[in-house]
Amino acid sequence: MTRFTIIVPFHTDADTIADTLTSIRAQSFTEWEAICVGDRPSKACLSIVLNHIAQDHRIRIASSPLDGPSAARNYGAELAKGDMLAFCDADDLWHKDKLAQLNEAFQSSSTDAVFGQIRFFADQLGDSQTCSRVPNAPLTIPDLLAENPVCTMSNLSIRREVFNAVGGLDARTVHNEDLDLLIRLAGEGFTIKGVDQFQVWYRTSARGLSSDLAAMRAGRAYAVKTAASYGVFPSRSSEAVYLRYLARRALRLGHQGQALSYTRKGLSLHARSFLLPLRRGLPTAAGAALAPILPQAIKSALFS
Repeated sequence: MTRFTIIVPFHTDADTIADTLTSIRAQSFTEWEAICVGDRPSKACLSIVLNHIAQDHRIRIASSPLDGPSAARNYGAELAKGDMLAFCDADDLWHKDKLAQLNEAFQSSSTDAVFGQIRFFADQLGDSQTCSRVPNAPLTIPDLLAENPVCTMSNLSIRREVFNAVGGLDARTVHNEDLDLLIRLAGEGFTIKGVDQFQVWYRTSARGLSSDLAAMRAGRAYAVKTAASYGVFPSRSSEAVYLRYLARRALRLGHQGQALSYTRKGLSLHARSFLLPLRRGLPTAAGAALAPILPQAIKSALFS
């Protein structure tokens, strides 16, 4: 049986999806299939996908019956043959050993979902030195209400039976859909473990979904309601950490006023949590204060 089913939703990603599929095809672990699920795709993007299908029999295509990336991922999961589902957005890239690392992590029957370390880039690999932190312990709902270490669906893999058990992704969500899913996984007692190895290049873009900070806050509010259904509510500390995350995003995007507003709110809620660790908190606070005189290139590099 196929070990992994990789689900790639695509829409108008003609500029990036070729590199994404190339990184998938370069995986050192070869027992996989990939399902590219079209969500009203452009002709140019569809042509690129079909070209890769012609070159690699492990890739197939499907058309989502509903709109939106969450619905497309759910449809891909319905069609999946693999024991494990691995998601990849059409503008991100995988390290060649990602699936090999995941395969090792899933050897433990107690592991239900896995994520790894991600590194950020804008235009070319290595143009940002920022990378994610991977906690040692399995994720809890309070962890997720602070700063979600999974960060993106491209960094999440899950047993197919577990994905189905929690009802998959909420198709009504576009922003923070991964957070809502992770909260339900943790709330239902499933184990989400981190692998402290580099697995994903995450593309930052001023045009991407994650650039809409107001929508991101609305998506998180939806996820907070999900957490409340399990009796867990965000603390002042976790809210401060989340506001620091938004401040960093705002600085990267050049939204100086928003960055300063998020920083002020975060510091007033719980200054210690906003500032620690100092390598993240201090540059964020200083960056928000100095944003008007900092070159945009520096803000983009420092606050990915």
